[in-house]
Amino acid sequence: MTYANKYKICVSGAAETGHCGLDAFDKAKEIGKEITRQGAIIVTGATTGFPTWAAMGVVEEGGTSIGFSPASTEKEHLESYHLPLEYMDLVVYTGFGYSGRNLILTRSADAVIVGCGRIGTINEFTVAYEDGKPIGVLRGSWDTDETIKDILDRGHRSSENVVFEDDPKVLVEKVLALVKKQKGESDRVYRNTDSVGGKRGDLIQ
Repeated sequence: MTYANKYKICVSGAAETGHCGLDAFDKAKEIGKEITRQGAIIVTGATTGFPTWAAMGVVEEGGTSIGFSPASTEKEHLESYHLPLEYMDLVVYTGFGYSGRNLILTRSADAVIVGCGRIGTINEFTVAYEDGKPIGVLRGSWDTDETIKDILDRGHRSSENVVFEDDPKVLVEKVLALVKKQKGESDRVYRNTDSVGGKRGDLIQ
């Protein structure tokens, strides 16, 4: 299976996670691991906090991690935005600042998973929602999941393409199921099978 055929899952979350609770990093890392285990690629905003820990989980599982930076160059990424390069196989320098980066980031993905976040995360959620992307919302000891539910309820908008779940494994499964349904594909699962003697990206039917 080529990288071009792998589903790309954006993980959105807070760069500053002081309000997120003690289990936020563990859940973020587990989401990253499950993205790889279930045969997808992670894309993030090339930032710190929740997205970094998700990317860390991907790297630990031998998966692929792509970051979309608000900066126009690596120098600007490091010195002006003070963002990391760790846990990313490729960084795309958009040069469009945070709001422009958010649009490119979510549109590059087949689906978005939202963890503990702040206003930037809500921005990524609303952009992805308006674009009709499948969205998974991780429930936790933070307020982001309830805020998103409130936005949907008070905005009188459908939530049929949005799933809420507190188990990272189940959340990734549900999001990938929504992606396959949206693309009209059969129920195929690509997994990283290196540990059982197969090649990474083998097709399981």
